[in-house]
Amino acid sequence: MRQVVETGLPAVSAPIEWAVSADKILYTAHIPIRPDGSFETGDATRQMEVTMGNLKRTVEAAGGTMADVTQVLIYVTRAEDFAAINEVYARYFDPPYPNRATVVVAGIMVPGVVVEIVAHAHLP
Repeated sequence: MRQVVETGLPAVSAPIEWAVSADKILYTAHIPIRPDGSFETGDATRQMEVTMGNLKRTVEAAGGTMADVTQVLIYVTRAEDFAAINEVYARYFDPPYPNRATVVVAGIMVPGVVVEIVAHAHLP
């Protein structure tokens, strides 16, 4: 049975949870939302920093570390942001890196947001 992970991130009007766990597996998705509910809409580097910070905080709230993350899916709206996204991503993980896919999409539901991350982790 899934359990909500209290992330400290603000509630949103959509029918979602920022993170749930079940059978010691964490399922989570993040965008560059700040604790006050506003969105970072600056350049891809800044958006990725906020998004990865949210992911790290969530993994830790679930009782894990970034070393427990097994898979990451990154959605970006501009292929030219790939290098900036990789640079920030590499700050949060040590080798061996999680399995990862990066997909360029037409858009993300929040205006001005250029990155969304979906991640899975096996919790201790």
